[in-house]
Amino acid sequence: MTSIQQNIEQITSQIEAIKQKCHRTQDTVQLLAVSKTKPVDAILEAANAGQRAFGENYVQEGTEKVAYFASHHPELELEWHFIGPIQSNKSRYVAENFHWVHSVNKAKLAQRLNDQRPEGLPPLQVLIQVNTSGETSKSGINDNEIFSLAELISSLPNLTLRGLMSIPAQTSNYEEQLSAFGELANLQQTLKNRFSNQQIDTLSMGMSGDMQAAIESGTTMVRIGTAIFGQRDYSNKQ
Repeated sequence: MTSIQQNIEQITSQIEAIKQKCHRTQDTVQLLAVSKTKPVDAILEAANAGQRAFGENYVQEGTEKVAYFASHHPELELEWHFIGPIQSNKSRYVAENFHWVHSVNKAKLAQRLNDQRPEGLPPLQVLIQVNTSGETSKSGINDNEIFSLAELISSLPNLTLRGLMSIPAQTSNYEEQLSAFGELANLQQTLKNRFSNQQIDTLSMGMSGDMQAAIESGTTMVRIGTAIFGQRDYSNKQ
C-alpha cells in the first residue's frame, strides 16, 4: 500500500466520520485531490488508489497533466478541476482542457470560457468564486454580484452553473470557520431558490485545516492537497 493510498483512505474515513457526527450520512461529500505542483507519478498513485477528481491551480502545468493522462492513461477517465485564478490570455486552455472551473468571478471570464469551449465537448461545469472574507488579496466576487453573474452563466450554452466556491480567511477558531462557511451555504441556498431550473448542487469549500466546519456547514466538495501528497515545491510554478 502506498503512502498516498493510505492518506486517501485516512481522509475518506475522516470525511465519513464527520458526516456521521453531523448527521449527514445520506449526503455526498466529494474529495477533490489538489495536485498542483505534484508530478504525474503522484497523481497516478492517487488514481490507482481510486481517486478520480483532481484540482489544478496553474494553467500550463494543469494542461500538461491533462494531456499526459489523456495520452497515457485514458482508461482512468480522470476528472479535472481548475481551481486557481485565470488570466484572460490563458482562458482558452482552461476551456479546452478542464471539466470543471471553480474560480469564475467575472462576466468577461464566463463569456470567454463559453466562447472558447470546443464544439463537441460537454458544457464546462462552473462554480462562482465568492470572497466571503472581504480580503483584497483573495479572488472572488461580493455577495451582491453573485446573482447577475449567475444569470449570465445560466444563459450561456457551453457553461453549466453548479454552485459556489470560496476560500475564507485562515483561522483556527472553529466558530469563525462555521460563520464563514455558513454564509456561503446560505448564499448557495438563495442561488438554488432563484435558479431552480439549474443543476445547482455543488458547494466547494473546506481544506485540511477547516474540513470539519465545512462539512458541518454543508459542503459537497472538500479540496485536500498536502494531506494527500505531502508538502509542495513552488519553485517551478507557472
